[in-house]
Amino acid sequence: MAKRLKGEGSIYRRKDGRWVASITLENGQRKTIYCKSKQEANKERLRLFQEMERGLQIDLNDQTVEEFFKDWLDGREINVRPRTYLRYRELITLHILPSLGKIKLQKLRPQHLQRLYKEKHTEGLAPGTIRNIHRLLHHALHDALRWGLVVVNVSDAVDPPRVVKQEMRALTAEQAEQFLLQAEGDPLEALYILALTSGMRQGELLGLKWDDIDFNRRRLKVQRTIARVPHKGFVVSETKTARSRRNIPLTVRAVEALKRHRLRQHENRLAAGSAWEEQGWVFCNQAGRPIEASSLIMRSFRPLLAKAELPLIRFHDLRHTVASLLLLAGVHPKVVAELLGHSTISLTLDTYSHVLPSMLESAVEVLEPLLTKQAQ
Repeated sequence: MAKRLKGEGSIYRRKDGRWVASITLENGQRKTIYCKSKQEANKERLRLFQEMERGLQIDLNDQTVEEFFKDWLDGREINVRPRTYLRYRELITLHILPSLGKIKLQKLRPQHLQRLYKEKHTEGLAPGTIRNIHRLLHHALHDALRWGLVVVNVSDAVDPPRVVKQEMRALTAEQAEQFLLQAEGDPLEALYILALTSGMRQGELLGLKWDDIDFNRRRLKVQRTIARVPHKGFVVSETKTARSRRNIPLTVRAVEALKRHRLRQHENRLAAGSAWEEQGWVFCNQAGRPIEASSLIMRSFRPLLAKAELPLIRFHDLRHTVASLLLLAGVHPKVVAELLGHSTISLTLDTYSHVLPSMLESAVEVLEPLLTKQAQ
């Protein structure tokens, strides 16, 4: 087959089996057409090229919502985290395309989105999920606007459903200590001590490597997260945000627990022999491989909560516990934000607004003796 010249376009097959005819126009934009076979795609490519050669205007804006989202989603795969990409694909495939897919992109109206949200509400979809659909539509249509495919982002004219903020269930100081007492001697005791003294996220804890820990200076570096992604296995990613890459000071209790944990891991390595896969993880299974988050929750975390006679909370609530206890103790929100790796202090204050009333009461109590002293 003769090699096609520059500008003649190309054809390729997508992961879903469809063929695509694609050509770059003189203004740099690309025109794509979805086809059922290679022969059909090649025929469409040739037609587009001939029309462009004859100076005919090629309409870029006749694609459907489905065609646009297929292309848009392909571009997201290299720009977002694997789990985020899978979530995008799930929302698009299960919720957006069945209702909006056949509509021409340029004919999409706010009413279409309103009907979609009402339909999903009737189906019993959680308001938070419908709001995520709205955010995804807004993001994608903003790109369509930048690319000149639409003249307005119709999602700007639609209000997503109101989401009732889920109340977090932080432990009290007494409950946190009760939990740690129950975890004494547990294979993951060091993980729980770190969780309740550093405020690290679950993925950050499981993604911790021994090289990240400086025992002499009693500090560790948060540099990555790890999670299992369907069909891809364990995926190591950068931290959630740039601010999430941070140095955290370690308590004496955490350092001692980590040293005991390292000794226990060395014993496990010797016992496993050739079956051990050294990957440098601080928290790993009996063969040196990463720990499954679901296994951590079901086989360790929840049983420990039950033994300690504590309420059934999420693992993430240990992070909330750290922040709440520090704020109640009078630690400045800016410091708490740095410890947690929050992008802004406003995020910290908004997330833990339930703690503010107690902080205000303490502030007022401080004022009274100061003013009394001035009056004397």
